Amino acid sequence: MEYVRIYEDRDGISHFEDVTVPLSPVEFAPPAPPLELSALMTATGMAFVTFPVGWSGDWHPAPRRQFFLFLAGELEAETGDGESRRYGAGSVALLEDTTGTGHRSRVVGNVEVLAVVVYVPHQSRRV
Repeated sequence: MEYVRIYEDRDGISHFEDVTVPLSPVEFAPPAPPLELSALMTATGMAFVTFPVGWSGDWHPAPRRQFFLFLAGELEAETGDGESRRYGAGSVALLEDTTGTGHRSRVVGNVEVLAVVVYVPHQSRRV
């Protein structure tokens, strides 16, 4: 399982990082066969969010540490270092660039973006 992390460095410039989450076989719902499961993560809230066709958000930091799980449509994000990535159905992103310049994002195409946003508590800086 992989997701993309957006974070800011010590100079306040945002970057992308690809993160691989280890999965292990777990008796998740016996007597069904085992499933591959990651370690549990703490969440403080969850909501559904839509981005309408034509939506564009200029440079902004994330309002909180949060995962986005994309269900429909396509969103493009650009980090402060100039790199851009697109997120479609099945993509997962962790936004941690809560200070600095942040990132900018926009809906790509003619389909509204539907996502699940999961708020997660702050943790020690990894950078």
